[in-house]
Amino acid sequence: MNRIAVFTSGGDAPGMNACIRAVTRAALANNIQVYGIMRGYQGMIDGEIISMDSRSVSNIVQRGGTILKAARSKEFLSKEGRDKAYEHLKKHDINCIVAIGGDGTFSGAEVFTNEHPDIKIVGIPGTIDNDLAGTDFTLGFDTALNTVVDAVDKIKDTAASHDRCFLIEVMGRDSGCIALWAAVAGGAEMVMLPEKAMSVEDLVHTLETAKKNKKSSTIVIVAEGEKNGGAQAIAAKMKEHIQDYETKVTVLGHIQRGGKPSAFDRILAARLGVHAVEQLMSGQTKVMVGIRSNAIALTPFAQATKSHDPLDEKLFSIANTLSI
Repeated sequence: MNRIAVFTSGGDAPGMNACIRAVTRAALANNIQVYGIMRGYQGMIDGEIISMDSRSVSNIVQRGGTILKAARSKEFLSKEGRDKAYEHLKKHDINCIVAIGGDGTFSGAEVFTNEHPDIKIVGIPGTIDNDLAGTDFTLGFDTALNTVVDAVDKIKDTAASHDRCFLIEVMGRDSGCIALWAAVAGGAEMVMLPEKAMSVEDLVHTLETAKKNKKSSTIVIVAEGEKNGGAQAIAAKMKEHIQDYETKVTVLGHIQRGGKPSAFDRILAARLGVHAVEQLMSGQTKVMVGIRSNAIALTPFAQATKSHDPLDEKLFSIANTLSI
């Protein structure tokens, strides 16, 4: 192996730049030429492949987003698109790739390597949702969590000043990981998750109980994939049951994706980036490099994408215990 490419795909996540830096410099340290693929799979199809050296990744460890850009490619879903991508890789004599992204990125990588087995791909989990099986933490989750907690802290000040209930919607279409961790770290009274069915009636009952216990304000963290339709829909339904309780909605949205990566995410990026290069050098392919109990762990793409780790029931119990 004397050439390696790296790309980012799907939604951006804090720490991707730090990971690009780690992959690039780990490869160069082993006398491997490095290429960057712009805009993920679409850039691979369009031949947007650039040569990189150590200076290409200078002063990016602290930057959010991704210098290689990220995109979702419908064209890559077709065999014709994947064949175009393969042709561009072969023009540059590239047969080893580090793919930084989420489940869609790894699903595409597995199909691609099945069709073109001479291309080896190792994945690094880059998604704020923390929803991939085989790793305790995905790149960007810690930073996104800190962004949410900082917002919750500020909103709590306003909620307490005006005796209000705030519904704070956070990202998490299929996974309530950000919501659950933010609820515990931010001292929320309730959390509504995709994994846990909770009716608006249950929410109203809890709020009424809290009021009887002389709680003057309430914070409810809502994952965007929650089954009642999100924070705006919940607030509308609440008005049908409770009129004397002022309710406000805050949707944090894409603010959770941006910003400087936390120290944890920068260190995680360094570890995963270096190990991804080492795994390719040892002949590994179609695996995701993750972290389990603070040790590097490999998970086949098929396993990482077809499921995610179950909800931390103990943490959910702690959230309920501390909300009284």
